[in-house]
Amino acid sequence: MQEQGILGRKQSATRNKARKWLKRREIWLVALGISLHAVYMLSIFDIYFKSPIVHGMEPVSPRFNPPAKRLVLLVADGLRADKFFEPDSDGNYRAPFLRSVIKGHGRWGVSHARPPTESRPGHVAIIAGFYEDPSAVTKGWKANPVEFDSVFNKSRHTFSYGSPDIVPIFCGALPHSTWNTYPHEYEDFATDASFLDEWSFDQFESILNRSKDDPKLKKLIQQDQIVIFLHLLGCDSNGHAHRPYSSIYLNNVKVVDRIAEGVYNLLENYFKDNQTAYIFTADHGMSDKGSHGDGHWSVTDTPLVAWGAGVKYPRPASHNQENHERFVDEHDMHDTPTPTDWGLSNIERVDVNQADIAPLMSTLIGLPCPVNSVGSLPLDYIDLDKGNEVEAVLANTKQILNQFLRKSQLKHASSFRFKPFEPLAHYTSILDDIESHISTKDYEHAMKLSKTLRSLALDGLHYFQTYDWFMLMSVIILGYIGWMLCLILHVVQSYTSLPGKIFRKEEAVFTKERPSKVYLCGSLIMASIFIVLYLEHSPPLYHAYFAMTVFLWTNIVSEYSFMRALWRYFIQTKKSYHALELSATCLVSIIVLEFLVRSFTERSIYTWCFLVVGVISPLYLIKSGPWKSRIPIFLWSACWFLSVFTLMPAEIPDNTVLVSISGLVIVVIGGVSKYLDMHTKDNKYWLYLINHDSKPKFSMLFYLQALLVGLSSVLVYLSTSHRTEKRELLALHQMMNWSIAGLSMVLPLFSATDLLSRLTSIFLGFAPPFLLLSIGYEAVFYGALGLALFGWILFENALLYANKPNKSYSSFESDNGNILLEEGDRCLQLSDMRIPVVFLVFFNIAFFGTGNFASIASFEISSVYRFITIFSPFLMAALLVFKLFIPFLLVICAFSAITRLVRVPRSGCYYLVILCSDVMTIHFFFLVKNTGSWMEIGNSISHFGIVSAQVVFVLLLFALTNIYTKDIQTRSSKQVSQKTM
Repeated sequence: MQEQGILGRKQSATRNKARKWLKRREIWLVALGISLHAVYMLSIFDIYFKSPIVHGMEPVSPRFNPPAKRLVLLVADGLRADKFFEPDSDGNYRAPFLRSVIKGHGRWGVSHARPPTESRPGHVAIIAGFYEDPSAVTKGWKANPVEFDSVFNKSRHTFSYGSPDIVPIFCGALPHSTWNTYPHEYEDFATDASFLDEWSFDQFESILNRSKDDPKLKKLIQQDQIVIFLHLLGCDSNGHAHRPYSSIYLNNVKVVDRIAEGVYNLLENYFKDNQTAYIFTADHGMSDKGSHGDGHWSVTDTPLVAWGAGVKYPRPASHNQENHERFVDEHDMHDTPTPTDWGLSNIERVDVNQADIAPLMSTLIGLPCPVNSVGSLPLDYIDLDKGNEVEAVLANTKQILNQFLRKSQLKHASSFRFKPFEPLAHYTSILDDIESHISTKDYEHAMKLSKTLRSLALDGLHYFQTYDWFMLMSVIILGYIGWMLCLILHVVQSYTSLPGKIFRKEEAVFTKERPSKVYLCGSLIMASIFIVLYLEHSPPLYHAYFAMTVFLWTNIVSEYSFMRALWRYFIQTKKSYHALELSATCLVSIIVLEFLVRSFTERSIYTWCFLVVGVISPLYLIKSGPWKSRIPIFLWSACWFLSVFTLMPAEIPDNTVLVSISGLVIVVIGGVSKYLDMHTKDNKYWLYLINHDSKPKFSMLFYLQALLVGLSSVLVYLSTSHRTEKRELLALHQMMNWSIAGLSMVLPLFSATDLLSRLTSIFLGFAPPFLLLSIGYEAVFYGALGLALFGWILFENALLYANKPNKSYSSFESDNGNILLEEGDRCLQLSDMRIPVVFLVFFNIAFFGTGNFASIASFEISSVYRFITIFSPFLMAALLVFKLFIPFLLVICAFSAITRLVRVPRSGCYYLVILCSDVMTIHFFFLVKNTGSWMEIGNSISHFGIVSAQVVFVLLLFALTNIYTKDIQTRSSKQVSQKTM
């Protein structure tokens, strides 16, 4: 007896020590997961979208006399090409002045932007000639000093007027510039923003008028190589607020045209020397729902009109149309014929890439091209003789070649085994041949060689941009696989009964000292890699990629003894059914996850998914619950109702009445749930869900929540109609909207703590803010998602009743002392894998049920106007993200309730969710593109980013929803069995 007591105390001490070790491991595992996904998510910028900026290059001065003394750049922010060129409903064109220019004085075409089609990257492409990497979107509203060379930098002086979000980016730290911006408060989405464009014009007109009485200012303006930049924000603001097909947006196109005419008349009357060149374009377009950011043609196609000094006159479309040079990469342009309603089919159209505008501007006024520019000079716009054309193209070629040489030099200096770009190994001889042809006035051959060299230089830039691809991709994939193996080992060791089965009780498998040789070897490998990376002057993130991967695999190797014991259990014990069950579970899970991957491009998959589940699940439940329970019928109805929404258009149409009616639907759903809570006290199929021993802290809570939902529905209608009619939202409406949204989210904390009551209160509590942020059918989706989630809970409840109707609560507990389980939880089993898989299905339909969130441009900015109308990007973005998170909150609350219901550890299920999510992440990592259509590129980036970030924001949402779900109480099997006896 004494020996048994000593042995028991030793085993208890061992279990306590093991539990403490596992808890510490769980903390660092979560921290490691967040760090790993954050670092690896950044890897796509090193692999696919490395920053193109390099320093240490000399500008290439042109060797010809410029055709113009000054340049005017007019950028209509957010102006779509089709809305600019097409006629209105009366057959009148919206830009009569610029159309007259196209027909009689200049050239025209479509400028093709690249994702991210945001204001900063678009203006950088136009003014600096290169495409910022997608991370530049994070700087979209930052008035930071100029970090790169641009046309403005090279000018003798720049005059700039417009938005405080754009002008300071280029002129804020530019000493030879005169600029001004309007206050942020002017950017009010509740008003017609065309007055912002008129403000910019008035500022420019004012400085011209002042110069007549100011000799110093007049001398400054009359210098050569002057750039005048007017940023016209009206179309962008009106497109966001009212859509690009609204009368306000279309009228703004007319305003922009009048400003272009006004600027032209002002300058021609002021200088009277015909030495001014004009360029009119846009940084990006605008989608039908008032957004931009992705690669859809509506946001990448922008107008381009050039005229004035040094610009060719229009040519008939039939003139050498087949042979004229097009400077647009085949992947960048939508090579479609000019629409007949534009009325320009008979005039030659010259499309360009957006970055081509920078060398065009530089050439017109004789400036060196920006040193980081990758644009190709569009000769079809420039009116030069043959010799000067060759000189202009050669200057453009040398500038791009200098970038290639600089990148080659930097890589050669830092690489142990440098692999040069062979096609440009003898570039000097090509340059000598070009100079020789120019000296003999053989301009045709000189032009051909210059273009060939420019093309090779661009290929060389791409070569060095992708120089480290294979190495980085191998490291990242090994890292993801290592992370997934670490998750599997942790779940098996901490949340299953396998350790107790494969080890003798006296073995302290988790408290053994880890093999020191393994960690020593891992440290030596990591140190060796760091030395090599340091000597190669690799970026800091390269060190992080390798450190993560080596650390993960070192920990995996240190678990060799456990993995060997696990292998013995499955193979050597000849329990083949275990391996078969495991294989079948993995296969089904992977098939479902692959369907989820496909759903990012085909939303209709969810329709078929819920149609099938709506049939199969009720049939499966017939065995456990007869039809008279009505649960199968409800499950079928909820699944089929939810299946409708992924057939809806991704661009949500405005329907304020539908949003208001949805409030009534939500109240009805809450009322039915309240009825079930009160009248199913003795129904054996609901006993796990309802615990009448739990009482709400506020007896009238349900009626108050229903009242707030009703008020929010009314305020949706009032706020929208008032703003639409009077172009202004009353401060009283805004205050009421904020108050209702805030109060409603606090009330669920005062509800009863039984599962059904608390989830009903959460559903009603988040309904008001969601309704106030909705514009159309997504408000109905909220109710449909709530019904489907309740159907999931009923399904698990039915399975629980069928499998454990009369067993005591203690039978759920495990006798394995090494497992991290809360009191009353049971061990995870293979069949429990259905919970994280179903969770991911619901989590993803929360993404796609209300549009295509996987696209960068899917944010519906007009949904925040009931809370704020003054342009405040961070607050608006916070409201948009919060709206998108509300369906996720419902899904996670249901998930937490189910883990309480079936008595499985929620943290263990969380790790399985992350494991499944990372299977999708690896797939999306291989699907990221940097070639093809820009819509494909933009979407591939956002798909990978969304799935990779799930480990972070799922954890954050778990922490947030735990405030609401930590008190949920469910009846145990013992209580149910006593109730049914």
